[in-house]
Amino acid sequence: MNDILIRGGTVIDGTGAPAFAADVRVRDGVITEIAPGLQPAAGERVVDASGCHVTPGFIESHTHFDGTMWWQPDMDPLPGYGVTTTIMGNCGFSAAPVHEDPAVRGEMVYIFSFFEDIPEKPFLKELPWNWRSWSEYRQSLEKNTRVACNYGAFVGHIAIRLAAMGMAAWERAATPAEVAHMVALLEDAMAAGAMGLSTNLLDHDGNDRPVPTLHADDAEFVALIDVLARHPGSSLQVVLDTFMRMTAPENTARLARLCAGKKVRVQWGGVPTLMFQKFIQGPMIELHEQFKKDGLDFWTGFAHTGLTSVLSVNRSLIFAQSNDYVWHEVVLEQTEAGKLALLGDPAWRARARESWDTRAWDHAPMKNPDRLLLENSDNNHGPVGITLAEYARQLGVHHSDAMAEWLINNGIQSTVQMAPFDLDEEMIVRLIKDPYSVGNINDAPAHGQMLCGAGENLELITKYARELGAISLEHAIHSMTGKLAGHFNLKDRGELKVGKRADIAVFHLDEIATRPKKKVYDVPNGDGGFIWRWTRDAAPMRLTLVNGVPTFDDGAFTQALPGRMLSPSA
Repeated sequence: MNDILIRGGTVIDGTGAPAFAADVRVRDGVITEIAPGLQPAAGERVVDASGCHVTPGFIESHTHFDGTMWWQPDMDPLPGYGVTTTIMGNCGFSAAPVHEDPAVRGEMVYIFSFFEDIPEKPFLKELPWNWRSWSEYRQSLEKNTRVACNYGAFVGHIAIRLAAMGMAAWERAATPAEVAHMVALLEDAMAAGAMGLSTNLLDHDGNDRPVPTLHADDAEFVALIDVLARHPGSSLQVVLDTFMRMTAPENTARLARLCAGKKVRVQWGGVPTLMFQKFIQGPMIELHEQFKKDGLDFWTGFAHTGLTSVLSVNRSLIFAQSNDYVWHEVVLEQTEAGKLALLGDPAWRARARESWDTRAWDHAPMKNPDRLLLENSDNNHGPVGITLAEYARQLGVHHSDAMAEWLINNGIQSTVQMAPFDLDEEMIVRLIKDPYSVGNINDAPAHGQMLCGAGENLELITKYARELGAISLEHAIHSMTGKLAGHFNLKDRGELKVGKRADIAVFHLDEIATRPKKKVYDVPNGDGGFIWRWTRDAAPMRLTLVNGVPTFDDGAFTQALPGRMLSPSA
């Protein structure tokens, strides 16, 4: 066992209370003492935390490790950023339950892989798929995986629909018998300790099909919400559209109507924080404030960093979600030869120019070529370090043709980075401080070739507290620890208190930063090789403990895998 005494640090306990000087003793994975002047015991490791802050480990409120954890158990780079718990199964996607028909299971993996940019082949090959129900899935997880961070998991509404309805889930409302089947599947998951139900009222796929949950009628939603109401401590997580078709206000109001009079916690995503969303931000914040006034247990999700948009012709969903389905045809091509043939085809290029100009949303990357950076060449042909707009001017061609030429010359694995959208800093600070908000949303490890979020938790500390002074350090820590633990009803962690589990981060404020991205080739391609993803070097933490076990220590990952599956308490 790791018996540890952390001495000489400044404790921020995760409650929002002022920091104080104290030592922290950990025994058998539990915090046993917090007080100044504690003396070392025999056999106890002493960690010098002089000049450092000692805080609860950070909770990532929105991730997609459901598949990736099976082949990336170290959850890189999260331990180096003080992360001790992740919540997965978001956006309606989960790895269970599954239909008896392998083709339907394959469809579930396909849709998950498409929307989250997770490679499909390893998703199918690396997981044992020795489950049908969510409870069997949990049993398999706990028997067959060891990971660096704790994890809680929602059960996905899309997975439930496909398991109950097969391919018909894409096409229609459910029958009463199918709804009853969904209820049984959700009851199984809740009894087995799922965090709740996640659903999706946002997405269309690469063929512009509404995701299965957009076909769910009120009767289906009410039946599933009633299950959650029978399981205190659970919640409903939903993603909404404030980005493309802008249906979020009506769907949020619909959810409030369907949940009326029921004891159900709802995490809705949420009040937008990008400047181009200002026109829809007003209605969403009005709903948020009305929910609080009405005493509803509704929590808005929000992002404190800008979206990462990367144009790729491999697994990317960016073209489809930009409403440019002609360019998405290249993504759908299965071979490099097929992709290159399309990119060079004059007829396709003519259609691509038209779609680029007339079909893409106004805020889409296509409409912002001066913000698209040519930076990730697979063969170093170049040019790199200039914008697509500059390159198009050099060639004297349309932006779409310039993009095609650059990809042909630099290789199909090359990507183009869009500069982050401008943030509404005032709204972000307002939401950080709001008692009914859920922050620290990052999407890791989805979109690995886009680098969505991993390590960006620290910006709550480094940017908003240390640099801007917009919030206190205590408030920043609370927003990532005690507040989220309370929201998810994880009552044995999230705060530094005697008797709580020893999920702890130790860091020096002057040493930590969100480090630049770097490319690593460690993602299995399903054929015996590896493909690349973006990650970051560690912040670094001085020490990260998960259940009392160091996962990051003395500047390096320890390779310890002490994470366990968590369930909400009533």
